[in-house]
This record gives sequence, C-alpha cells and structure tokens, in this order.
Amino acid sequence: MSDMTVKTPWHLWAIAAVAVFWNGYGGYDYVMTQTGNAAYLAQFTAEQRAYFDSYPMWMEAVWAIGVWGGVLGAVLLLLRNKLALPAFLASLIAFAVSVVYGQMSGGSALMGTTGMVFSGLIFVLGLIFVMYSRTMIRKGILR
Repeated sequence: MSDMTVKTPWHLWAIAAVAVFWNGYGGYDYVMTQTGNAAYLAQFTAEQRAYFDSYPMWMEAVWAIGVWGGVLGAVLLLLRNKLALPAFLASLIAFAVSVVYGQMSGGSALMGTTGMVFSGLIFVLGLIFVMYSRTMIRKGILR
C-alpha cells in the first residue's frame, strides 16, 4: 500500500470540521471558566460556579487533558495524522474520569438534567471521534 496514494474521503473533512468546532468550543469554555470571565460565568448559578472553583488540582488537570486532547485530536485529524486517535482517546478517558468525579462529588446533581444530556452528547461525540480515527488509520487515510 505504500506505493499507492490513498485519496482522502470527503467525510474526513466533514468529521474533522465538526471535531474542530465541537472541541474548539470546549477550549473556549475551559478558557472562559479558568479565567473567571464574568459574562460567560453568568449563565451558571452561584452554586455551580462554586463547584467549578472547588475542583482539586488533579481534576483541573483531568479537565485540561479532556479539553485540549480533543482540540489536538481535531487538528491532527485535519492533518491526516494517526496521532489523532491517541489524542481523542486521552480526551475521552479524561472525560469519563470527570463524569465519575462529578457523580462522586455531587456535581452531576448540581448541573441537573441539562448537564446530564450534555454529558451524554460529549461522550457520544468523543466515542465517534475515537472510532472514526481508528477506522481511518485502518484504511490508510491517517498516517
């Protein structure tokens, strides 16, 4: 297969665009929350903001890995680089850890039904990005 040029399918660009947009918003959310942007944080209750502020340092690191791993995976997918898979996988695992932490610390209840639905969407899209990257590696699209 090294002698042949593998054509990039149109759907790679579509999935990569969705990944950049979705994970880019995650990066925006992370930066706005971490910098304490008052206008952005106004959408949350005082209890929710206090919960975010109470994260232990290790949870801050998990959150950063989840967010920036997704952004990196999206960029690497655009570049047709097979390292997109481990980046997306690290992001998904970090997200799973954050969900467990949220369940154990009461954060999930604090975020309510909307938070639960949004977490489900994050998980499904993260899983799609992982599976898609793995498929594109197997097909020789990502190198």
